[in-house]
Order: sequence, then structure tokens, then C-alpha cells
Amino acid sequence: MSVPERTRARLGLLLALGLVVVAAVAAGALWLRTSSGHPAVIGESPTAFPDIDRSTLEPAQARLVEVLEREFAAQGGGPKYAEGLVEPWCADFVSWTMREAGHPLSNPNSGSWRIPGVYTLQEYYEGSDRFAPAGSGYRPRTGDVLLYGPESQFSQHTNIVLEAANGEVTTIGGNEFGEVRIHRFHMADVKDVVGYGRF
Repeated sequence: MSVPERTRARLGLLLALGLVVVAAVAAGALWLRTSSGHPAVIGESPTAFPDIDRSTLEPAQARLVEVLEREFAAQGGGPKYAEGLVEPWCADFVSWTMREAGHPLSNPNSGSWRIPGVYTLQEYYEGSDRFAPAGSGYRPRTGDVLLYGPESQFSQHTNIVLEAANGEVTTIGGNEFGEVRIHRFHMADVKDVVGYGRF
């Protein structure tokens, strides 16, 4: 085999290997997108906002649901809900959406509408006599705030109940995989639920 033939053979081999690598990368990207496009922390993670019968809600609950539906569609990031700060923003999302719906919270330490931490959010609900501990028999309803401890599948976290029936809840929360996300799950399957902030 002459030098030009060997060079052409090597180039052909390199080209074939390059095509295999490109195909493998493309297949891997497709698998990653379809397998982790909307992972669920627990239960399932619907990609569409649930069809909630708003005629059964109190006006304040209906306003909150409207805000939550808008924010789910808009997908704002953490700084939007945290007054421009970059920080874990699940409690910021709860605070921001409650204020936007005309139902503002009050930080027990600063008096601000924004409560940036899960423990402080629990402190607020306890101080306003609106906290229902897990295991108390309380049944969550639309607008309640779910509070999770560090051992839960969500880790220390908070989100808002959209719907609840027969032990199953649908929640919406900020900073779930860096997004505003919806989860549907059975409460019995969740570890370390601290309790509920009643709407």
C-alpha cells in the first residue's frame, strides 16, 4: 500500500470514528432529554397546570391559583422571587406568590413580606396560629403551604398545595430542579413532612 493510500485509509477510518462519536453523543443527548426532561422528586411531575374547579374555591384561593398558574407558565427564576438575591428560593416563591395574590405573609424577624427560609416560614405560621403539624389529622386544602424537613425526598423545602383528595396532593413549588414545578404524590410516601401552613 502506497503512502497516499494509507493516508486515505487513515482519513476514512478517522471520519468513520468521528461519525460514530457524533451519533453516540446525539443519541446520549436524546436519551438524557427524554429520560430526565421532567423528573419527579416523588410521585409524578405533570407538565401541564392541573384543571382546578375554581368555582369551589374561596376568592382568595382562586386569586392564588391564578398567580400560580401564571408563574408556572412564565417560569421566573429565583432572583425574581427573592428581590434580586441569588439564594435557595422555595420560601421566596411561596412569599412572593402569596403577596401577589393579595395574601401577604409577614416575616417574624423583619416584618417584610418576604420570608426567605423554611424554618422562618414555619415560625411565621406557628406565630399566627395557622400551623398544623404533620400527624395532627389536618387535611390540606388549596393554598396551604407544605413544609418538609431535611430528611424528606425534597430535602428541607416548602411548596404550595394546589389540590388534595384521598391522601394525594398536587403541589407547586419554586426551586424544584431550579424551576417552578408541579408534583403529584401520596402524602404517605413522603418522609419528614413537618406540617402545613394553613391558608
